Amino acid sequence: MKTKVLLIGLAMVCGVSVARGQEAMNLSLEEAQQYALDHNYTMQNASLDVQKAEAEKWATITTMFPQVKASFDYQNMCGYEMNFGVMNIPMNPYGTFGITASVAITAQQIMGSVIGKISQEMSDITRKKTIQTTMSNVKSVYVSILVMEDIVGLLDSSLANLESIAQTTQASVDAGAAEQVSADKVSVQVASLRSTINSNKRSLEMLYNTLLLQLGAEVGTKLHLVTPLDNIMNVDEAARLTMNGFNMENNYDYQTLVQSEKIAKDQVTLAWLDFAPTLSAYYQYSYKTYFGKDEGMNMTPPNVIGAGISLPLWKSGNRVASIKKAKIEYREMLNSKKQAEDGLQVQYNQLCYDLINAIETYRIQKENLDVTMRVMKNTSEKFKYGHASNLEVTTASTDIITAQSNYIQAVMSVLNAQVSLENLLGDAKN
Repeated sequence: MKTKVLLIGLAMVCGVSVARGQEAMNLSLEEAQQYALDHNYTMQNASLDVQKAEAEKWATITTMFPQVKASFDYQNMCGYEMNFGVMNIPMNPYGTFGITASVAITAQQIMGSVIGKISQEMSDITRKKTIQTTMSNVKSVYVSILVMEDIVGLLDSSLANLESIAQTTQASVDAGAAEQVSADKVSVQVASLRSTINSNKRSLEMLYNTLLLQLGAEVGTKLHLVTPLDNIMNVDEAARLTMNGFNMENNYDYQTLVQSEKIAKDQVTLAWLDFAPTLSAYYQYSYKTYFGKDEGMNMTPPNVIGAGISLPLWKSGNRVASIKKAKIEYREMLNSKKQAEDGLQVQYNQLCYDLINAIETYRIQKENLDVTMRVMKNTSEKFKYGHASNLEVTTASTDIITAQSNYIQAVMSVLNAQVSLENLLGDAKN
């Protein structure tokens, strides 16, 4: 009986898991991007890196806070007595309780906290770039799915039309009005088109799985994308990106270089501060008690306050070498930054050219696909009434497959060029 109840329970749990895995999600592009920002594992790690950098900064700062420790010592001389000739002084067991508060501050600690703050800012820039990359990746896969679904729909319509032609041709062959080779050629075109559709459907399934990974959603979740492709593929808006100019300070890679330059400059200061003195202060409280009948000599003061300063004098030339090295690395950083500035400007110009070319190609291929579909429809109608040859039908069918392939490539070229330019321009709002 217990076994039966256990099996029923497991079945219910599995049923719930399957139901959750098959839960459908209706997502607009904006909702998909927001879902990815909330659940994508790479995005979560980027946020954790910011928290880790903040913890490291505070770990450096807290080294400048007072450090307090408590101690208790017990000593037993095992009955030993000090002999002063005329008198013996017993060395009774005693215990000492002490509390010590101390603080030591160096210029290097202060500069280390400054560098820690810069590192935290760099982690935040990385987080913003991860947001940008995540949103771009979701958009790319989202659009790819929409394009593939449209193409599959178009090809399904063409397949139905071509299958009708194949049936008509075979009927003509059976009636003796056409040769069998004509029906065979149309059948081959039907099979080829059906194979293309099946291949696109498999690619579509792979794209859905890719989107699930980008979203951080549970594997097996059914997705329904509700934003139409026309609402996303706004080529006029994409073209305006090439007219807005390039503010390099909004680029996240450039922001990281600026922070790296600050760190390299502070490293020079940090090397010089190795010559700076160390300031220290402490307070100590001690309470000593004896456990024997007689009190012994208590020479331990209960309260002690002290302060000090230490100045490093010689370190075998190590400090001078460290300063020289830090200066060289800072100059290298300046050179790398200048090279990156020039490279980003060249990249901006190139991406603008790429986007303009992609938009022009997209408009041509979209029109070509529309024309090809009309030609196929017209040729099919003519073939039904004997005004078009078998070769013309075959050619029109092949042209559709070629046109849809070129159209997909054109759409993705626009999308990739637009996303690349958007990523380069950055977004200070994130």
